Amino acid sequence: MPIYGMSVNWYGGPLLDSWAETSTQLVENAMTVNQAAVEAWNLPQSGIGEKRTDRAEDRVEPAAELPEWQAETDADDPEALSAGDEFEFTKTITEADVERFAAASGDTNPLHLDDEYAEQTRFSGRIAHGTLVGGLISAALARIPGLVIYLSQELEFHGPVRIGDRVTAHCEIIEDLGNNQYRLRTQVLNGEDTAVDGEAVVLVEESPDDE
Repeated sequence: MPIYGMSVNWYGGPLLDSWAETSTQLVENAMTVNQAAVEAWNLPQSGIGEKRTDRAEDRVEPAAELPEWQAETDADDPEALSAGDEFEFTKTITEADVERFAAASGDTNPLHLDDEYAEQTRFSGRIAHGTLVGGLISAALARIPGLVIYLSQELEFHGPVRIGDRVTAHCEIIEDLGNNQYRLRTQVLNGEDTAVDGEAVVLVEESPDDE
């Protein structure tokens, strides 16, 4: 889904201070963690000019629904969207999710990949990447009928999500902005706790499949 604007607020000043204090150790561990990601996913170590054949089991076809996913939607017609319509997407954050996200994004922060390192942080263990968790909002928005295009997304990260947590992205249309644009409240819920909160604006066009 295209994203044309995003602003993000992280956990706050104390967290940044903690990361600053451990920056030396992070640098020392970076090469080790990168190597682990390479080995985990059989990536070419040069990363440049080498071709990797994707495994069939790693591919997800358009409009696919994996067995462990759960999705709910209040609307099935893009012409009938209105304030109050809700859309949800639920999945469990797995070890594979975190490792694949690290390999795909290049974010190999040991907080997400190294148990020993993460146990020494304020989180007392590994947590999923914030943008991986926030990305579930995009999955919920993809359940809106029609062609959905991100125009903006604001995010606030309120709490960590750990490997094995089952989380739900919940989106609700709160305003019809006209011209097929909608403003939505966006959240990722970890049980009863809000892990991510924010607002998004999307453009909903007729799907090419419907033309």
